[in-house]
Amino acid sequence: MGESDAARLDELTELAGVQRLSRSLAADWLEQHGVLPLQLVGDSVRVGTWLDRVDPLAIDDLRLLFGAEVAIEKHSEHDLKSAIRRAYAQDEVTAEGVIAGLGGEKHAGSADEIPLDDLLHLANEAPVVRLVNLLLIEALEARASDVHLEAYQRELRVRYRVDGVLQPAPSPPPHLAAAIISRIKIMAELDIAERRVPQDGRIRLRLQDRQVDVRVSTVPTLRGESVVLRLLDKERGRISLTELGMADDTLEQFREVIARPHGIVLSTGPTGSGKSTTLYASVEMLKTGREKILTVEDPVEYELAGVPQVPVNEKAGVTFANTLRAMLRQDPDIILVGEIRDGETAQIATQAALTGHLVLSTLHTNDAPTALTRLLDLGVAAYLVASTVDAVLAQRLVRTICAACKTEAASDGAATQRLDLNALGVHRHWKGKGCDACRGTGYRGRTGIYELLVMDSELREEVQQRRGSEELRAIAVRKGMRTLFEDGLRLVRGGVTTVEEVLRVARG
Repeated sequence: MGESDAARLDELTELAGVQRLSRSLAADWLEQHGVLPLQLVGDSVRVGTWLDRVDPLAIDDLRLLFGAEVAIEKHSEHDLKSAIRRAYAQDEVTAEGVIAGLGGEKHAGSADEIPLDDLLHLANEAPVVRLVNLLLIEALEARASDVHLEAYQRELRVRYRVDGVLQPAPSPPPHLAAAIISRIKIMAELDIAERRVPQDGRIRLRLQDRQVDVRVSTVPTLRGESVVLRLLDKERGRISLTELGMADDTLEQFREVIARPHGIVLSTGPTGSGKSTTLYASVEMLKTGREKILTVEDPVEYELAGVPQVPVNEKAGVTFANTLRAMLRQDPDIILVGEIRDGETAQIATQAALTGHLVLSTLHTNDAPTALTRLLDLGVAAYLVASTVDAVLAQRLVRTICAACKTEAASDGAATQRLDLNALGVHRHWKGKGCDACRGTGYRGRTGIYELLVMDSELREEVQQRRGSEELRAIAVRKGMRTLFEDGLRLVRGGVTTVEEVLRVARG
């Protein structure tokens, strides 16, 4: 782990342990002025901020309040805001508090039993509106990527997906289940009267001065509807290639291949493995203003300044394939294709690479070599795959050990029994004990593990011979490719994650 990583862990540990230093300060005032008192030492008070310039009047107020000189230091906006709410907003309204105040009425009919006018009225009542807003705010504070609401006979179960794992959240009383789901559907401009077919929509919100896009998906179930909200926090800054967690040699190789003037570079892995983040970071690195960059995505998750982005709209006939074909007439240098889903898109992408364009895209495969055979399965000629694909980056996200409660452990549990960890170079084990900062999980945040296959003459020849993915893998490993599991062990040795977490996402 580098010095910058160690400093970041120290910062997170410090912010997780921030205590309220004065009863005179309010969370709203601290957020408005972008400051948080961290520690009072003698005649000086350390104050964190995410602003480039703090209002001098706010500094004077803090100097008078503490009777001490103010020492300003920079920290992450997201971490400081979380610490402000943890230390200074404890007495404010929470979703759990609102739920407790709503009482425990057992049953007030399912959505099908409630007249539509009554359901609309319920969905717009103040307690329901407040509760839905609080659930979303608390999901953002928990750094959740998704909110799951599942209707059952006697409950509306709510869970947040935090760092890739579902965790329980405050669950509203069952008699409000229909009203809460209807409220979300109204916000997403969906049909609240239609509960027999799946629906998709989008909500654009501003919550606590943060711009958030929410993608809404509903499906009918036996006892109501299941709703999943994907939270896209526009205020949470995108990260650069150097912050993705790649090993130095992997990062150097990857930078070299995406800097080539033409060819295809693929990012592969399951849904939620960080592929889009990697592609966005790649575009940000390549963007100089002297090239034409275009993207086609389903949907556009984040806006890239200075880059025209086209959202796929299947109903309107805007598909990956026909948009990509049209983009080739826009004189592009670099094209980002959100996903290669079908043979037509794959064919056009390879033709684009062959005619002098750099194509960045994703595929859903488990490892890097399988991406090559997947393109063959989609009907792309072997010689085209061999001549256009420059590199494939397979990736997964692993949870990182919480810096606030990290401790050395005697062993790594069941994982120790399954593997000879000493032979693999793992001699010390770390884990998180569980604390408020990590919601008792022992993990906080995620980082990537990677498997980078860079094509050379031998691999291109083997692809032309239509070799299987296992044969291609053996050749790549012989040439020095680090597998996902091996890259995960690199993080285990550095005390960043645990063996069990690596085994959860990557087979040994």
